[in-house]
This record gives sequence, structure tokens and C-alpha cells, in this order.
Amino acid sequence: MKLSSVVVRAGLGAALVMELAACAGRQQVSAESESRPSTSLAAYYPLAVGNRWTYRINGRADKTVDVEVLKEEDGYFHDNQGGQLSVDGFGIRDRKRYLLRGPLTEGNEWTNVVSVSSTERYRILQAGVPCEAPAGSFSHCVRVEARNRVDATTTLVNALTFAEGVGLVRVEVSAEKSNGERMPQTWLELASYKLQDSGT
Repeated sequence: MKLSSVVVRAGLGAALVMELAACAGRQQVSAESESRPSTSLAAYYPLAVGNRWTYRINGRADKTVDVEVLKEEDGYFHDNQGGQLSVDGFGIRDRKRYLLRGPLTEGNEWTNVVSVSSTERYRILQAGVPCEAPAGSFSHCVRVEARNRVDATTTLVNALTFAEGVGLVRVEVSAEKSNGERMPQTWLELASYKLQDSGT
């Protein structure tokens, strides 16, 4: 089953891609700049052919999804799960939506109209904060919430956490009722990763 089937059918009902765009590996940075989060969107998902991420589904070590970048074509990076992602002057996107859009500041919002009947609303909840996953602890992370109204009583909420120099480290999908009650649906967390020329 494709990763998009696991995550997005339970979440936003569209193809969530696990890779984002356009850098060939980590850049060497000085000790001074390493203490500050990057303002470059591409830094929050380094991408190159051969990069790999393994995610645990619902915290289970025996239930994982492996994502590997296979090729770059027509400005998009293609993975083994059918995902395609690119970066442009506005942010990191797949063919229908921006998953992360600048500026990387708390409260920044944007909207993606993915079909005639589906509009996704995104908001940066936190920026420049630490985060953790089984793969490690990361100093500079951005947490984004995506909301998509399903019907009069239910909104699907997808919380995405990106770590600088690593990529997507956590996805939490829940269904929110009109009274504000949230029911967890599924979640993914980064168990391990291998980036070209990064030594990780």
C-alpha cells in the first residue's frame, strides 16, 4: 500500500508526499549559523536521489514504511511510494498543494484548493522549536497543521512536523468533530534516515 494511502486517505484524502525539494545534501555551516534555524524552506527537507526515510506507523516497530527518492524528472523528485515534490519561490509543494510555505513564522497561513469540492487550510503552529522522533532529537523544527472540512460535522486535521536538515519527522492525523473533540486516526514517526553526503 502506498504511503499516501496510509496517511492521506485517513487524513486529507489526497496524495501526501514524504519527500520535499531541492537540495542535494546538507550544506556545511558555521557554528554561529548552526545555532539559528534556517530560513530556507528547502533546508526542512533535504532531497537527493538515493535519500531514504523509514517511518513507524502508529508507534509499531514491526509496521514501517520505507520512502526512497528514485529520480528527479520535470522539476519534481519522485519516490518509491508514488510521491512527487518540488520547491519554488513560495515553498515546498507536490503537484496540488504547498505542504510548507514561507515565511517560516508561527501563525503563517495559506490555502490550497485541491479540487472543486476540497479546500485545505494550512497554518504554522510552531517554528524554530525542538522536536523528537525515534530517529533522534532535532533542534530546529516547524510544526504545520492542515485542515480539510469533510462534511458539516467533521474536519480532518493533519499535523506535520519537519526538522531542519532531515525532513518530515512526524505526521499525526485526526478527525475533529464540530464540538472540537478530536479522534486520532493514525500517525507516523521517523525511525531512521539516510541522506546522501550527510553521514547520517
